[in-house]
Amino acid sequence: MQSHFIGGTQRSVLDLPIQHREVVRNGGERCLNMNGSYAVGQMYAMEYRLARPRSSLPVLLWHGGGMTGAQWESTPDGRQGWLWQLLQAGHDVVVCDAVERGRAGWAMFPEIYAEAPVFRSAQEAWRLFRIGHDAPSGYGAPFAGQRFPSESFGELVKQMVPRWLGHEAMASAAYDALLEQFGPCVVMGHSQGGGFAAHAACRKPEWVRAVVGLEPTGMPALHDGPHPAATVAHLAVWGDHFAHSPQWQTYRGQTDAYWQALALAGGRADVLDLPAAGVPGNSHFCMLDTNGDEVLKRVLDWLEDLTQ
Repeated sequence: MQSHFIGGTQRSVLDLPIQHREVVRNGGERCLNMNGSYAVGQMYAMEYRLARPRSSLPVLLWHGGGMTGAQWESTPDGRQGWLWQLLQAGHDVVVCDAVERGRAGWAMFPEIYAEAPVFRSAQEAWRLFRIGHDAPSGYGAPFAGQRFPSESFGELVKQMVPRWLGHEAMASAAYDALLEQFGPCVVMGHSQGGGFAAHAACRKPEWVRAVVGLEPTGMPALHDGPHPAATVAHLAVWGDHFAHSPQWQTYRGQTDAYWQALALAGGRADVLDLPAAGVPGNSHFCMLDTNGDEVLKRVLDWLEDLTQ
């Protein structure tokens, strides 16, 4: 196990007023001068290497919007996360906190970041992650057959972090540096992370052997003619309850169009629609749902098929 800080650059901040503040409790005031250089745009990665991996390709786990790599480590109700199950299945794994998330850290604004971050409330998450019905309080009943452990929803809310809009280029540069360090690899991305994975396969197809998009969003622009990612196998995994979310119907339609473009360009673009496959009830977070083990097994079977 080894941690890394990947990518980033130095930015300087000048002309901030010098403050006199108590920094150490009961230590009295001291001069606080925040002018100087700062590291910006780096991401955090925790590398897990097995003594005898079954595959030569590490699996890179990229989290969703407003989340961190913690979503892969354990579930809100205390079960083992996909990180550990992937290791047990014989894969080396790298878990990431993207730029300005979690242990990657973030920078002051507006001096370095142009704007303040955006935040996701628990009520928005309940609705957007397709956990349950709307209600005046924001929490209606969970959807029938819901696989997310809704009684532990509050534990998921504790994981959510602020994020900045318009940082795609900065985040993509760090992801590229990550791929150059750990590729060739399999990238398993959830939601926004799945979109970043699809873009990375276009920019760095030599480093990405497969993309597993777990309800991926934010696809690259459609291409005419040869597709830069047509040599990379893609799998999209979709949960349930889309009828309750017009927003997710739009997101999914955009991804479906991109997957179809990959297939027309001669690429392998597979879809695992869980309800259609006889596995109903999943939320936006299939890796946290109570049947997450079953979903991962299907993904691992797909990855195994790539090597045969």
